[in-house]
Amino acid sequence: MLENTLTIINGCKSLNHKYQKILYEKYRQFSLKIVFRYIYNYEEALEVVNDGFVKVFLQIHRFIVEDETGIDRRLPAWIKRIMINTSIDLLRKKMLLPEIGNIPDGAWEVKDNTASADKIAMYNDLIKVVKKLPPSYRIVFNMHVIDGYMHFEIAEALGIPVGTSKSNLFRAKVLLQNYLKEKEDLIPCSIQKTI
Repeated sequence: MLENTLTIINGCKSLNHKYQKILYEKYRQFSLKIVFRYIYNYEEALEVVNDGFVKVFLQIHRFIVEDETGIDRRLPAWIKRIMINTSIDLLRKKMLLPEIGNIPDGAWEVKDNTASADKIAMYNDLIKVVKKLPPSYRIVFNMHVIDGYMHFEIAEALGIPVGTSKSNLFRAKVLLQNYLKEKEDLIPCSIQKTI
């Protein structure tokens, strides 16, 4: 029997391992998808997700359920923020050095039943190009463009001035435009004129 979200949350609040496991299994892939945008070493990404879930379970009592409507949107958003912050903590600890290693191609292909094939393909293409950005630009781009953080939030999370956040975003966009232009220039065009 599938448990409803409120039952799972309440089970986690009472430290019931059964419900912790259900929550972990339900949101593990979702969390990996988020962490992969920040951490490109597969083993480190898995470690960040696990550390993130430890934080989720330790902080679940702070997740207040005023009414059940919207809980299935609010819980993933709350988990997402924890995963992003846990990723940033690791990057800060590593002093934002580029990661060594690679993530298997299949890891990006997290099933999303709500998105069309075109949107999934565009997302995967965007992530592959974003991976090429220097870490400080990539983090700000991910946080602002993909995850919706404001510059003051990014500055606070990363311990940088707001101006640096804005500058890194601008530079990230310029680099992405250059990468996309290069990619576009490499695609052969074979349209033939018919008479």
